[in-house]
Amino acid sequence: MTAQIRPLAAADLPACEVISSRAFFELDSRTYQRAWPGPTPRPESRADAWINRSLALLRTDPGGCWAAEVDGAVVGFATSLRRETLWVLASYAVRPGLQGQGIGRQLLGAAASHGQGCLRAMVNSSQDQQALRRYRQAGFDTLPQMMVWGHVDRSLLPVVEHVRLGTESDYDLMDSLDRRARHAGHGPDHGVLAAQHRLIVMDHATGQGYAWVDDKGSVACLAADSRKSAGLLLWEALASSAPDVPVEIGHISPANQWALEVATAARLEIHLRGFLALRGLKDPTPYIPHSTLL
Repeated sequence: MTAQIRPLAAADLPACEVISSRAFFELDSRTYQRAWPGPTPRPESRADAWINRSLALLRTDPGGCWAAEVDGAVVGFATSLRRETLWVLASYAVRPGLQGQGIGRQLLGAAASHGQGCLRAMVNSSQDQQALRRYRQAGFDTLPQMMVWGHVDRSLLPVVEHVRLGTESDYDLMDSLDRRARHAGHGPDHGVLAAQHRLIVMDHATGQGYAWVDDKGSVACLAADSRKSAGLLLWEALASSAPDVPVEIGHISPANQWALEVATAARLEIHLRGFLALRGLKDPTPYIPHSTLL
């Protein structure tokens, strides 16, 4: 099927959010393994956050955001961003029932043009085999990722020192840590994450690092100057979780064994889920990428 590929507009985002939610829930249900926490549809409370992140990308990277139309209806989308010399595919999805007809390939081609000239590229990939083949064909290496999940036993939490709440004044430090890990700062993405997460920072003679943490104590993004600093930030995030609510932290790549050491000490479960696709750079560490802004 040939779709009309055009620039994504703000008015398209509610429809794209629905496509994204349905497509990823269908994929999660199809690829779900019994060892994993069960898949759930995206809650309505997260729909606004998805739309706000996409609006921010339309402002900063309009050339990386595209929609697919068939008979006047939006049936797919792709959003991507450039940060310094790094191109990131943030998200893309095609309406369930229309997948496998070439629409995704058209969208990815349009989004990839935004990364022309970039030395490096990153993608968080699902288990979808068609997407994985496309990334491999585009020259990406694919690394398995892990997630940790479970309830945090409060008696296991260590005392963590030199970690404080962060502010906008920490963004330069955070960008420098990003560059050490992934060769590019997050720049304007920090402001987007600030609207949805709590920021904790370590800036001490003993180490430096930061983490964006959600209201359940899960890390949404983390970068540090050493495994020790990263581990302390992860412990601090886990300490903010509720005892009766499970924590889920995904996108842990093989180079980040420090995160699995913390998970093991906290008696959290470890599962394989998804892939990190990289082109032009090694597995970033110590680092946990954001699910879409990486």
